[in-house]
Amino acid sequence: GEWGMGNGERNRPLWVGATHGEATKPSEASAEGTGNGLTAVDRRLSTISDSPHDYRLVTDETAAQALLAELMAAPRVAFDIETAAREPGSSATDAKTCRLLGLSFSTAPGKAWYVIADLVDVFRPLFADKSKILVAHNGKYDRTVLHRYGIGFAPTPRDTMLEHYCLDAAARHGLKELSEQLLGYRMIRFEDVAGEPERGKPEPTLAGKDLKLVCDYAAEDADFTLRLDDILRPQVPVAPSPLPNVLSDVEEPLVKILIDMEREGVKIDVEALKAYGRELDREILSLTQQILSYADPGFNPDSPKQLGALLFGKLGLAGGKKTASGQFSTDEKTLSKLVGEHPIIPLILEYRACSKLKSTYVDKLPTLIDENGRVHTTYAQAFTETGRLSSSDPNLQNIPIRTERGKLIRKAFVARDEKHVLISADYSQIELRLMAAMSGDEAMLAAFRNGEDIHRDTASRVYDVMPAFVTPEQRSKCKMVNFGIIYGISAFGLSQRLKVPRKEAADLIETYFKLYPKVKVYMESAIAKAREKGYAETILGRRRTLRDINSRNATARQAAERDAINTPIQGSAADLIKVAMVKVDRALKAENLRAKMVLQIHDELVFDVPLDEVEKVKEIVTREMTTALDFGVPLDVGIGVGGNWLDAH
Repeated sequence: GEWGMGNGERNRPLWVGATHGEATKPSEASAEGTGNGLTAVDRRLSTISDSPHDYRLVTDETAAQALLAELMAAPRVAFDIETAAREPGSSATDAKTCRLLGLSFSTAPGKAWYVIADLVDVFRPLFADKSKILVAHNGKYDRTVLHRYGIGFAPTPRDTMLEHYCLDAAARHGLKELSEQLLGYRMIRFEDVAGEPERGKPEPTLAGKDLKLVCDYAAEDADFTLRLDDILRPQVPVAPSPLPNVLSDVEEPLVKILIDMEREGVKIDVEALKAYGRELDREILSLTQQILSYADPGFNPDSPKQLGALLFGKLGLAGGKKTASGQFSTDEKTLSKLVGEHPIIPLILEYRACSKLKSTYVDKLPTLIDENGRVHTTYAQAFTETGRLSSSDPNLQNIPIRTERGKLIRKAFVARDEKHVLISADYSQIELRLMAAMSGDEAMLAAFRNGEDIHRDTASRVYDVMPAFVTPEQRSKCKMVNFGIIYGISAFGLSQRLKVPRKEAADLIETYFKLYPKVKVYMESAIAKAREKGYAETILGRRRTLRDINSRNATARQAAERDAINTPIQGSAADLIKVAMVKVDRALKAENLRAKMVLQIHDELVFDVPLDEVEKVKEIVTREMTTALDFGVPLDVGIGVGGNWLDAH
């Protein structure tokens, strides 16, 4: 099977690729369509051996200067870099440490060059030409590496990875995958040039390999980046005026901001981290002793197998489910259903939370700190299906904010010195505000426009009492309903969360829809739209393919329906914070301020600010965030200042 989207894909997991279902016969591949408007290619994959191409290797100054002149005259230039690990044990793909091997350029389909790294300086004028149309695939990586080699970028490059991300956030965005799916071309594999990985041997590398082979491999990257730009860019959704363009006004300008944030990093207070670690150790010890009082000596709370045997065997709790390996499942979901059945359950959940904090942050953060005492997270811009940013090393998005103990980790993130403070700015209840805006529900909009506490307002309506007489318990139940509705919660799901009978939960949901009738209408129309189009979209038009929206499998279909309801909300919140980042960055630069944006987590931005700029920065950040996009509902931004992130938040 050498077919584009057909059974030649057998060695890849099923969810890869942009079709709704992997086609089994070549004829099905194009008929199936891709739900995101992109047409998968239906033909044998071509390769370098049967495609006309003119790829040239450039190894001397004269040829490099001639190439520069040609590139400066070209209307559009795609570029790509090749890298290798700096030393054994480090990674060839770590933009912070890898070394440059060479650059490739392409100006027309089939026409490309590969230039060795020694000649990189020759091309400085190309990247410094503000009028130049440059195209990259995941350009954040290339620009981060090139910056270390003294190459700055005047223009904002186009990015084919981001083009595809705007067209379908649910797909994979690899250059090689897209070339197969959309252009019917199988690119040279890295291993074909670098060699296959072997255990106990150094990582395969392009360094020292036959330059002619490396040239073909690298030139293809630039060539196919250019070709993808031709087919993807015209299809990227454009939101109606006056909304910004999701690609050229938001995602592409954001690249530079993320590069700056990654390079800037944020300071860590190692002593505070150690103190926090000691506190967690004490907590873990105490929890272990309490857990052991219910178990046999020698019991290991870290072993799911022993835990399963204890809970569903020795202690005889009901509801044990065995996994494929024959042991009882003890995941978070299983355990949280058992809270209240036995005192050991909350202890185990606490124990796990503490252990996770300790291993993920207290033990891991110090290994990520650079010589200036700062950690530099890496942001992934085209990873989540909703459009939100994700981050790694450290993963900021996973810092638990719900629990008091989890919050304390923020104490370790501090301002750069005593002349600076951190400012944290956070959109409050942004998803509920967007639900009000998307549904146009008058009662919900009125609550936000009048600045009321939305959960108290909901409770006063649900329980038919004056807002002042709403009990904390009533408010907290309605808070759960408010947030649950956004995620398409069922009566069963709500009854489990609230620990109330299913009938009561069903009544709550029914009452809720009577009070906010347009929310129900919104949910039904969101599902209907997704059924018809095969995707859900955000306010700026970013699409997320929902492969199972018309599935015969009820579980899969219901999950897709929940995504259809939630994506326009979560995804528009993601659009909003990205627009805000671009606008805040622009405003800070316009005023020549020294304040730096250092972190982005969920709906929050964190800045490292000199003391004499605090008032000015608060004013700019509040203004730009509250006016970033007009949803027809007031956006509320909470802002705080402190020496560390916990105090600022």
